[in-house]
Amino acid sequence: MKERPRKVKRVEIGKVAVLGIWHLGAVTSACLADLGYHVMGFDPDPQRLDKLNNGVPPLYEPGLEELIRKNLSIGKLSYTADLKDALEGAKHIIVAFDTPVNERDEADLSPIWNALSQSTPYLEDDCVIIVSSQVPLGSCEEFGSMISERRPSLRFGIAYVPENLRLGQAIERFEHPDMIVIGANDPNTHERAEHLYRVIDAPKAKVDLRTAEMVKHAINAYLAMQISFINEIANLSDNLGADAIKVGEAMRLDNRIGSKAMLKPGLGFAGGTLARDLKALQKLGQKVGYETHIVNSILRVNRNQNRMIVTRLQKGCGSINGLTVGVLGLTYKPGTSTLRRSASLEIIHELVEGGAKVKAYDPEADLHEIQGPIEFEFCPDLVTAAKDTDALIFVTAWPEFREIDFSKIKPIVKRTVIIDAQNVLDPKNIVRLGFAYLGVGRGLREFIRGGKE
Repeated sequence: MKERPRKVKRVEIGKVAVLGIWHLGAVTSACLADLGYHVMGFDPDPQRLDKLNNGVPPLYEPGLEELIRKNLSIGKLSYTADLKDALEGAKHIIVAFDTPVNERDEADLSPIWNALSQSTPYLEDDCVIIVSSQVPLGSCEEFGSMISERRPSLRFGIAYVPENLRLGQAIERFEHPDMIVIGANDPNTHERAEHLYRVIDAPKAKVDLRTAEMVKHAINAYLAMQISFINEIANLSDNLGADAIKVGEAMRLDNRIGSKAMLKPGLGFAGGTLARDLKALQKLGQKVGYETHIVNSILRVNRNQNRMIVTRLQKGCGSINGLTVGVLGLTYKPGTSTLRRSASLEIIHELVEGGAKVKAYDPEADLHEIQGPIEFEFCPDLVTAAKDTDALIFVTAWPEFREIDFSKIKPIVKRTVIIDAQNVLDPKNIVRLGFAYLGVGRGLREFIRGGKE
């Protein structure tokens, strides 16, 4: 991996234990080791650990394998299934489980509860437990209470430093974040947690535990609102002949909105990360008797957005029953191998329910993540996925899809119908070749057609 310059203040600190090694834990452990700490990661999965100790991360993330191999080789990083071994001598313990969500986008904290419960006998006095996993407001206080009840004499602190990673950009985001939020309810814990993160040059917001938890909820809810908002504008634009892509570009030029605003029309948010925080805010509102009108609307818009892809295909082809559909892109975003709550799987399920046969291709997808039956034929390459299809749906915005030579695709498909769910493609080029094209928010109520299907 290419080295990037970074301004950091290196400090001497003892062993760091990282509990839970999937995406968040793998990135956290590798990056902290690369920043100079001695890090031991704990995970109960022996097969995952065997791969990690041979330098193979549990999922694809650009640069992660190189970072793990480098720090394993110099003795800064190791992984174990022995919790006692991981915690021995560790004054900083980072809880880094990727909090799973169910089909209703509700957080399952059982992996965190289990790890902390099993850790309690081995925790050393004056340790600081730093929770980075996404948790609902109030969780960190509950974790602390559980530990205190089991070991009343233990001197420890608990902090919440919410993760700020993005799949595909995780190492850059860890080492060069916009800010680091440090939540704790006492000054000593604040200081100890901040001491660990001094190696990272970024503004640090010091708040109490509940405020830190609410910050994470609020950031993700706000990002989700941007996505649902621009998709609402996109759907209006398609009916009124405006170009929502240009609308989003113009909006980002407004300093009150900003160049990084998530205002690109396409599918709804997926992966469970944003929805998990929205559902947490919904539950908190119900708990205190407050109706979360904006949160409810964001979720409603998002639910409808992915369904529109199948509706549009049905409108363009008359019926999806009996169609063979190629779905290009399975991961919930480019730059990762994870299929966790991906929009593609939701769309594929609706297609199959409607009687379609689905062929799919993705350059990095890890099919082992799919629980239950696989509802599609997975193809080794894009050409195989496109062959003999009635329609192609581009779902994940992999850069390689922009380079497709559609003149070679046209002879192998049955019907030249394309739905560009993330506006990855150049519609002028595609229509010129004779395809029927429909994007999202481009001001097109119907397919634009460049020739006979």
